[in-house]
Amino acid sequence: MLALRSQSRIQRFTKKNSSTSDTPDSARRNFLTNALTCIGYPLFASSLLTSCGNIVMPEVIERMFRRKVSNLGNLGPLQPPDENGLRLPKGFTSKIVARSNEMPVKNSKYSWHWAPDGGAVFAVDGGGWIYVSNSEMSGGAGGVGALSFGANGDLRDAYSILQGTSRNCAGGKTPWGTWLSGEEVSDGHVWECDPRAINKPRKLKSLGTFAHEAVAYDTVNDHLYLTEDKEDGRLYRFRPDGADQKGRPDISKGVLEVAQLTDAENNNVVWHELLDPNAKREATRYQIKASTAFNGGEGIDYLNGSIYMGTKGDNKVWRYDIADNTMSVFYDVKTSDNPILKGVDNILAVETGEIIVAEDGGDLQLVIILPSGELQPLIQLVGQPNSEITGPAFNHHGDCLYFSSQRGKTGTSAGGITYEVKGPFFNS
Repeated sequence: MLALRSQSRIQRFTKKNSSTSDTPDSARRNFLTNALTCIGYPLFASSLLTSCGNIVMPEVIERMFRRKVSNLGNLGPLQPPDENGLRLPKGFTSKIVARSNEMPVKNSKYSWHWAPDGGAVFAVDGGGWIYVSNSEMSGGAGGVGALSFGANGDLRDAYSILQGTSRNCAGGKTPWGTWLSGEEVSDGHVWECDPRAINKPRKLKSLGTFAHEAVAYDTVNDHLYLTEDKEDGRLYRFRPDGADQKGRPDISKGVLEVAQLTDAENNNVVWHELLDPNAKREATRYQIKASTAFNGGEGIDYLNGSIYMGTKGDNKVWRYDIADNTMSVFYDVKTSDNPILKGVDNILAVETGEIIVAEDGGDLQLVIILPSGELQPLIQLVGQPNSEITGPAFNHHGDCLYFSSQRGKTGTSAGGITYEVKGPFFNS
């Protein structure tokens, strides 16, 4: 079943005919990777074809996680703060991998950006991975930085993959291994970035002009869902129109829609097409009067047929059931039996079924919402009251978790700290 699913994804996201720009080596490598993945040996394909640092196909990562047994519900209480000011479960360790205004790697020529925000991990051929991180700086001083790790977890390089943008908050991953970085300004856009910094970033005006926060990709229907960080922000859906030259959904063109909750009891959803996705003066969210306002849309992610979205203004996590086209409150601090989650911000959906939410405020924790609906803290940041936790992401091995303290101990954008936590989050 999984092999057939991988084959279906390959057919949708790869070209049926090789382009004139493909070299013989790259065409042969793509053919072998696709063939090996289709017959059910993606891990072998990944380890065999280790040249060029290609991004590993998402099906490979999904299989790796689905073969794991989650320990996230059995980690026990958090221990006293370690030397880095983190309260961790017993048996876990932390280290700082980057600080704002400092070079994470000697002679890399890249000083880690200020105000690190949303992030994600991309696996690469040979077992290594790349952690990308947004910079929430204004006035064109934002962008995206990257940390490149080898197969044994050693930090090898640091570099920029996007420059000259403003207030890059959160974002999302695409199935073809690119990072979508959103600008949280009234005239903001989403930028598609290559984690390897090989291909130039591109602005996606198709995804609308507004205060972008996060993006989630529905891998079944190839739709994108986008949040807007305003007190009366909206939830948007983008439906790509056709395929690009590589056979992938063409996210540079399509239909942008806005959500309306029509039924107070069942929360049925109607999607209205926006006539002008690039309206000026913050008019995008006001085009459809019937559309529903959400109080401070923050993180959003896709998991098993559902979209999970956080709203910081009212400390809620919402769940949109795509097949049923209904939306309900998944967590509400006012009604929860264990209201430990406050300052709802970045969201990470884990393939084993958990939702991890980063706090902006609250107790400065990463909080796990288990499949049962129970909550428990995963990590707590101590001694940095004027900061927020951002950008949580696991590597594909499942033994390293990355995230940042956006303003660190100084409480300023120049004080950002990016951490790596290692431990038995999962069992193989």
